[in-house]
Amino acid sequence: MARPCFKLERDHPLPLAGVDEAGCAPLAGPVVAGAVVLDRERFPRGIDDSKKLNLEAREALYAKLMRSARCGVGIVSVEEIDALNIYWARMLAMARAVESLGFDPAFVLVDGNRCPRWERPSRAIVAGDARCRSIAAASIIAKVTRDRIMAAHAADYPGYGWERNRGYPTAGHRRALRDLGPTPLHRRSFGLVREALAAAAQPTLAVAAE
Repeated sequence: MARPCFKLERDHPLPLAGVDEAGCAPLAGPVVAGAVVLDRERFPRGIDDSKKLNLEAREALYAKLMRSARCGVGIVSVEEIDALNIYWARMLAMARAVESLGFDPAFVLVDGNRCPRWERPSRAIVAGDARCRSIAAASIIAKVTRDRIMAAHAADYPGYGWERNRGYPTAGHRRALRDLGPTPLHRRSFGLVREALAAAAQPTLAVAAE
């Protein structure tokens, strides 16, 4: 299967940034976006959609990208996700990632079917992380950054398995959410978390009624 390349990027001016996010589906933790401007003469081999890479490959490529490319990261907190909704949180994370590059790229390629509401010359590409090398690179930066954040939080909130599931709604995470209740890092705007909050409140209400 073909890996991402520069084919869809060649018609756009340089410097060009690819942008992608990680963490829309999890029940806990932030949304993180990456923005990457690759040096087309000097970039690490093996860049691919982060979902297709194993942990070791992602970590190795992350380190190489941080040395050879211009990389930015945008983070949107749980509180912001709950206030905005996950769609707009995703857009905000991508906008922050581009801003964190420290300069204005001539063009931005965004993974997905819509670009953030900005004035930047840009284009959205569906499945861009599987097709465009710059977006794939951004997916690696976003994924590794977010995975490290969740692994660090796992030590503060043991029992939820975030070092393994990264906050995604696995069976183990859902069971812990039911048994232990939500943490401050759980997204209150998500249905499963709301259900857990309601369940946790029921015994208190029953005691008060007695």
